[in-house]
Amino acid sequence: MRPLPRQASEWRLFPAVLLALALLFAQVSGALARGTPESFADLAEKVSPAVVNITTTTTVATATGPQFDGGPIVPEGSPFEDFFRDFMERNRPGDAPRRPRRSSALGSGFVISEDGFIVTNNHVIAEADEIMIEFYSGNELPATLVGTDPNTDLALLKVESDKPLAFVPWGNSDAARVGDWVMAMGNPLGQGFSVSAGIVSARGRALSGSYDDFIQTDAAINRGNSGGPLFNLDGEVIGVNTAILSPNGGSIGIGFAMSSRVATNVINQLKEFGETRRGWLGVRIQDVTDDVANAIGLEQVRGALVTDVPEGPALDAGVKAGDVIMTFDGVDVEDTRALVQQVGNADVGKSVRMKVFRDGKTETLMVTLGRRETAEGAVPAAQPGGAPAPDADVLGMTIAVVTPEIAAEMDLGADAGGLLVKEVAEDSEAFEKGLRAGDIITQAGQADVATTADLSARIEDAKEAGRSSILLLVRRSGEPRFVALSVQ
Repeated sequence: MRPLPRQASEWRLFPAVLLALALLFAQVSGALARGTPESFADLAEKVSPAVVNITTTTTVATATGPQFDGGPIVPEGSPFEDFFRDFMERNRPGDAPRRPRRSSALGSGFVISEDGFIVTNNHVIAEADEIMIEFYSGNELPATLVGTDPNTDLALLKVESDKPLAFVPWGNSDAARVGDWVMAMGNPLGQGFSVSAGIVSARGRALSGSYDDFIQTDAAINRGNSGGPLFNLDGEVIGVNTAILSPNGGSIGIGFAMSSRVATNVINQLKEFGETRRGWLGVRIQDVTDDVANAIGLEQVRGALVTDVPEGPALDAGVKAGDVIMTFDGVDVEDTRALVQQVGNADVGKSVRMKVFRDGKTETLMVTLGRRETAEGAVPAAQPGGAPAPDADVLGMTIAVVTPEIAAEMDLGADAGGLLVKEVAEDSEAFEKGLRAGDIITQAGQADVATTADLSARIEDAKEAGRSSILLLVRRSGEPRFVALSVQ
């Protein structure tokens, strides 16, 4: 038989190729159209044995007498609970004795190792006398507290079991994208082992802490969910459910889970040391703004501007007030929050390279980190003093040299120096940017100022350098901050 020409044989295969492409397109289209998992049932069944309910018991003092009968007037958790508590406290006779009673609270948690380590929120177990863990199987075990970190509201518990426990692994929260599906599980309003699902609504949320890195989700989270896990679709914990934003105390679709990126580091330290051991740089910092960048000649509006360098690792490394920290340990610093987290996650005693912007160029410094927990009370270094000089009106402010008499009157310290802001015109840029009478200007143009003439000279220097603004280091009640004011 004569073989078909090459082109004819290829043509015969064409319908099969079209069919394969059609099937592939149908599968992709179906997946895109579906958009959601067919069910969360398999995932819930897989992780449920490692999720726990937590009940805590605390001894509290209550008053006796006709106003207090030893039992709650309204159900615990009721919207009227706080109102009645305040009302009864105001009307309690001053001499009414108090008696102890037992108070219970509910929360959630999850097992992270077969030998019984359990993660939850610090506020779930704070001040608890007893902690009881209920497992999905119905078994109960008492727990002991290993350690807590109020800064991230995390806590680590331990139970003793005669057999290995089911546990769930940590996942990579940095890989979670806005729009990804997530599942929360816990003990909302005492309804244990309840599952809810939603998506990642936002990333990198900060509520109130320096180390915050919250995942925002619309998966239903209510009271009692605190400390429970937020899972990705692989059954990995990418967040610890911690808080909700709500005007009524119930879920309105805005919940927050501390990211596993933060949680794993904290929990590992609690497991190893029973406490956190965060790196400490020893600087006070503020964000770089457009006008600050312009005032110091910084092309990029990023980094952390150093406002003060007390005794500590940074001072030993040669860091100066006015430096902008651009990189830390090889990682770019976007803002103050990023630097705080980078330093806090670094090992105590580690020597790291740090690139700073100073006097129009970058320098690399080596700094050996201290430990934040033992340095919280560090006292800022005293500022250099200066000689008396006449008052002057500059940049919308009336200023005077800080004399020993002024320093004593304002309790600034014997070595205090700089320029006292006596008045600020309300129609001035200085007033608009928050300067007020009583502020102390210690630097201008990143150089110390001891007299009004020093300040005037720094302003002229800025003009000659083509700057449209000058950077002032201002102290109020000992707290420093930089303010950029126009000089043109």
